Amino acid sequence: MTTPIRWGILGTGGIARQLARALGELDDAQLYAVASRSADSAVAFAREFGAATHYGSYAALLTDPRVDAVYIATPHAQHHAALMMCLAAGKPVLCEKPFTLNLREAAEAVALAREKRVFVMEAMWMRFNPAVAEAQAMVARGEIGRLHGLQADFGFHQPFDPAHRAFDPALGGGALLDVGIYPLALAQLFLGPIAELSAFAELGQTGVDEQTGFTLRHAGGGIASGFCSLRASTPMEATLFGEAGSIRLHSPFYNCARLTLARHGQPPHTVDLPYQGNGYRYEVEEVNRCLRAGLAESPRMPLADTLASMAALDAIRAMIGVRYPGE
Repeated sequence: MTTPIRWGILGTGGIARQLARALGELDDAQLYAVASRSADSAVAFAREFGAATHYGSYAALLTDPRVDAVYIATPHAQHHAALMMCLAAGKPVLCEKPFTLNLREAAEAVALAREKRVFVMEAMWMRFNPAVAEAQAMVARGEIGRLHGLQADFGFHQPFDPAHRAFDPALGGGALLDVGIYPLALAQLFLGPIAELSAFAELGQTGVDEQTGFTLRHAGGGIASGFCSLRASTPMEATLFGEAGSIRLHSPFYNCARLTLARHGQPPHTVDLPYQGNGYRYEVEEVNRCLRAGLAESPRMPLADTLASMAALDAIRAMIGVRYPGE
């Protein structure tokens, strides 16, 4: 039996906690270390989730030779610096989405990863959800004919607080990078490269987008529309439209457990695809598989797709007038 891959986590917030729970579900993974800028926070996190050790700085964790892989769970604006530290230290990385604030930062991290030949992957956990994988298989089997369109939404009401990360431009706040990335990533997954896009938004008092809508025309054919909001709750569903029918990814589409196939002239057929745990385990399993195989990137979440996503996010932000400090 192989030794479990020992994971370190940078950050102790809500996403870090989700990943820690997922690591606890797996035989091939171990939560070995956690680091925080607050030593007390790292100690409390380690005790709660059974980490073998803890550190009061990110740099200290990266010097530990027993850490096999690192998950970056810091706020958006800190991803680039954390990525560069991890890659310089030779540590394989799973970085929470969005990968970075913009394409320039993403390209720098990818270039360093390729120079150092160190594994790195964006933590777009939606890609590894069993229901999303089944929807891909349905499309590939031609169950709805040629795919021509996609609609997806992700919105919730977040009470306004200028100090909250969602509204803080210094932390990469706004609906687009926080939740709009999911409809965008889904469109790119199913319809491929984007040839043209348009976008509109309503900006809030702090200058970030509080809700954004965008339309994409894909190079291989097909049109996608996405909507994201911090002001209003939405159905959080996605629908794929083909010439012979449609596939509905039930709410929440990014981690759904049910699909409905509706073919023209036939009654709808619903498929239940429950996921295990909180759903984060599947991206960890992919990283572990890649590391065991000696891969520098995931074929299911390639770096080219991450760069394309960041380019689209940059283009949308340019259209809606959102810039972050230092850009």
